[in-house]
Amino acid sequence: MHLVHFEQSPLQGRLDPEALLAEMQVRFEGRADELIPMLQCVQKALGFLPEQILLEIARLTRLPAARVFGTATFYSQFRLQPVGKYIIRVCRGTACHVKGSGRILDDIQGYLQVAPGRTTQDGLFTLETVACFGSCALAPILVINERVYGSTNRSKALRLLSDMRGG
Repeated sequence: MHLVHFEQSPLQGRLDPEALLAEMQVRFEGRADELIPMLQCVQKALGFLPEQILLEIARLTRLPAARVFGTATFYSQFRLQPVGKYIIRVCRGTACHVKGSGRILDDIQGYLQVAPGRTTQDGLFTLETVACFGSCALAPILVINERVYGSTNRSKALRLLSDMRGG
């Protein structure tokens, strides 16, 4: 089996889809078993999987487009839409719910004018919910990108977002 290590990928950080496709043709042989590594490579480079690139991957691998799209939509690690600079995740686990995560989520939705799973029109924030982070002692939990904000409340959450917006 051919293993690909993306931690050292020269494609990381590339934003040009055409250059990305050209390098993928060099890096991959176009075998069907490379589908998931190819999707991971694109996701890592662009932050999401554009439809045009999924179609190109289908062509490169000679797989039906439905199989490529089916794989991309089956695994939660893949995104079909671009994400914001800040990904806000609100925990919806029992402990967080009891301690007010629902109200925090409502306030964030109102402040950003965006529903969970969506990105603000300015592309700055993506709002998501998570079933449980598994850190119930810190409830309610808010995670922005990789930073955890435990024992948060509505005013702290809105202040964080306001600071990130620069005002």
